[in-house]
Amino acid sequence: MAKTFVELADTLVAGFDVVDFLHVLARRSVELLNVDAAGILLADHRDRLRFIAASTEQARFLEILQLQDQEGPCMDAYRLGEQVSCDDITGSAQRWPRFSEAALREGFSSVNGLPLRLRDETVGALNLLRRSPGPLDPGDIALGQGLADVATVGIVNSRSVRERDMLAEQLQSALNSRIVIEQAKGVLSERRGVGMDEAFELLRSFARTNNRRLSEVARGVVRREPDVGELVGARPGTGLG
Repeated sequence: MAKTFVELADTLVAGFDVVDFLHVLARRSVELLNVDAAGILLADHRDRLRFIAASTEQARFLEILQLQDQEGPCMDAYRLGEQVSCDDITGSAQRWPRFSEAALREGFSSVNGLPLRLRDETVGALNLLRRSPGPLDPGDIALGQGLADVATVGIVNSRSVRERDMLAEQLQSALNSRIVIEQAKGVLSERRGVGMDEAFELLRSFARTNNRRLSEVARGVVRREPDVGELVGARPGTGLG
């Protein structure tokens, strides 16, 4: 747990990358808490929620579904600025019709939505999904909210108070980067013959090994740039074809 908080803090030191930062939050939430998947929605400069990170493709699908239908635990946690829980998704058909149906189809039975909130400002929400029904342990909820709070502080404080407009621009840039990253995942999945989750890990590992921003590497993959030929699987000097 201490290592995770240090890792989140270290992400802020230099070259702050919101997408990578929140991916760490999603993955560590699954590792530290009794949950099976996690997803994160982040508000843009117009206070509209956008998908930004997820621990699995299933979680990604459910986050995007919430945005399309404007319903679900993440949406409620963001709108209310407070924790939202559902111990048994089978009983939430009236509350979240399409989300409940999709979550059950993907094998999830309970969910918790935690706001990414700092004082009166809510910038997004963290979704915690479990395959078994029943309440999430209070200790896990407290730790999950603590992780969400650290993430929020990191996002908000990545620019000084006087740079609120720049913060909005940074969030929008992160959301735009997410689109390029999804495209790059598709390229790697097809070229390397791997699933989307593994494709993302290949992308992220290459970025970290070469001390480059995740979005920068993703753009290189999409644009078929030679310097990422090794990642895509092209022979050196041949381009990405």
